Amino acid sequence: MKELEYPFDAAYIIKKRKSLKKTLLADGTSRIRKKIAVFGGSTTSDIVKTLELFLLDAGIEPEFYESEYAQYFQDAMFPDETLLSFKPDIVFIHTTNRNVTDWPEMTDTTEQIDEKLHTEINRFTAMWKSIAEKFHCPIIQNNFEMPLYRLLGSRDAWDIHGRTNFLTRLNEAFYAYARENESFYIHDLNFVSADYGLKEWSNPLFWNMYKYAMCFEAIPSFAFSVSHIIKSIFGKNKKALALDLDNTLWGGVVGDDGVDGIEIGQETGVSQSYYEFQTYVKQLKSLGIVLTVCSKNDHENAIAGLNHPEGALRPDDFVIIKANWENKDRNIAETAAELNILPDSIVFADDNPAEREIVRTQIKGAAVPDMDGVENYITTIDRSGFFEVTTFSEDDLKRNEMYKKNALRAAEMASFGDYNDYLKSLEMHAVIDDFIPVYLARITQLTNKSNQFNVTTRRYTPAEMESVFEDDGYIRLYGKLIDKFGDNGVVSIVIGRKNGTALDIDLWLMSCRVLKRDMEFAMLDRLVERCREVGVETINGYYYPTAKNKMVSDLFGRFGFTKTEEHEDGSTVWQLRVADYKPQNHVIEVFGNDHAEA
Repeated sequence: MKELEYPFDAAYIIKKRKSLKKTLLADGTSRIRKKIAVFGGSTTSDIVKTLELFLLDAGIEPEFYESEYAQYFQDAMFPDETLLSFKPDIVFIHTTNRNVTDWPEMTDTTEQIDEKLHTEINRFTAMWKSIAEKFHCPIIQNNFEMPLYRLLGSRDAWDIHGRTNFLTRLNEAFYAYARENESFYIHDLNFVSADYGLKEWSNPLFWNMYKYAMCFEAIPSFAFSVSHIIKSIFGKNKKALALDLDNTLWGGVVGDDGVDGIEIGQETGVSQSYYEFQTYVKQLKSLGIVLTVCSKNDHENAIAGLNHPEGALRPDDFVIIKANWENKDRNIAETAAELNILPDSIVFADDNPAEREIVRTQIKGAAVPDMDGVENYITTIDRSGFFEVTTFSEDDLKRNEMYKKNALRAAEMASFGDYNDYLKSLEMHAVIDDFIPVYLARITQLTNKSNQFNVTTRRYTPAEMESVFEDDGYIRLYGKLIDKFGDNGVVSIVIGRKNGTALDIDLWLMSCRVLKRDMEFAMLDRLVERCREVGVETINGYYYPTAKNKMVSDLFGRFGFTKTEEHEDGSTVWQLRVADYKPQNHVIEVFGNDHAEA
């Protein structure tokens, strides 16, 4: 929804909140449902109502539990039956510097201040541990914004008696806890308040009158920021950035001005702004964001512009370069198809408002930020939160290279008349075996990002995946595929729960970057082998339809399962007799965990 995109009109969102919600709920979008418990150290009602809008816009339909005013500690430590039965998918602790209980005094010794600090840290740590034990769900915790005033002036930042110093030390302790505990995320309230403007943000009127820890018009900025973490946890991030070239990555039109005439580099303020934007884009690539070009241009001019000696980006930084005279919405759709991702996984950055509007209206779900003024390009994409990082794995570092190698595979495929011969030519081998600790982060990440080849679309938090990993009641398989072009990483997951002599499939997914490579058959072969080893006689498969997973609606049928149930909502149940199964993978050589680093 355009009204909820950065930069938004906060006053308008607050005023039109009910009508915006009504429009969102009536737009026909298929959304995942999640329960969010908000433990507030201040009034949270308007925060929750505004957060709901941003989550609905991101494809998440939330149900909220709100603690009573300032009862965050009690709810965390001693939850009542209502909260326990609510069973939240996420707990968000909305505390601020208003909730610090014991500040340093100028007469305190170093030891007394350290004791106050440790008491505060221990109070929060006790809450986090209690929540983790009782609810087994991700926790989002605000850090602390800086104080409204500095009693000691600049000395407040480094003197142990200063509130600024005390809050900084508290924040550092929070960060240390986050580094050591999966499923625990810091919401950077300190940055958001500074970005908004601390003086306005912390206006005492709103606390004294309403017990709001921020000014009223800052609530949308705050809620928007929290929503980025929630949507990232549930796999609603964008995956690729499609970039225009002329007046987006450089100033001027390379076809008219020539390479020497475009603005990029250190010579002027404008050219430096374009250089800084290119540098920012290159940093996004290091996070695993797939970079592509979508430009109305001659291909040779595009390549020449990207090879400008003063630029930060080069043609090799892009997985796909669509530089032609086709409509950009068509190029975006083709880019998505070539990457095997959905078009709504793409962010399209273009300085031309007409081109933006065409893509916005024709490519449903694609993000199309307003790129107005090169000096604003970085903040527009950054503040929009398209690529919020909550998990990061080795595969993220390799993603652009993996997609490039897929392009090489596609080019080689075109030279073969027989598809089976092509698959054999890839010299594929896979590691398919029980989960091992080194891959648990990637396995969890994959469950939250894979939408198309995913029969149940069940999501797992790190804590839930750890529980599955330690439970002998499951058969677990991960699949890592390697071929002559390189390592695709962990690309497939199967989780089945043992039920007597039957196995119920809880999860079967595969990364779309290895579609049509017979990896699913290799996974099935190994699954049946495991079932025979532990006396499982039948495998029950389940398909639950979503807006994105139609491609696997008949997956179990293709595997040779028999359909046993079909329901009005499109969900189906399938069964395979293990004794009747014959291996179906004939092109991938399969190894176990002793080859995991192969």
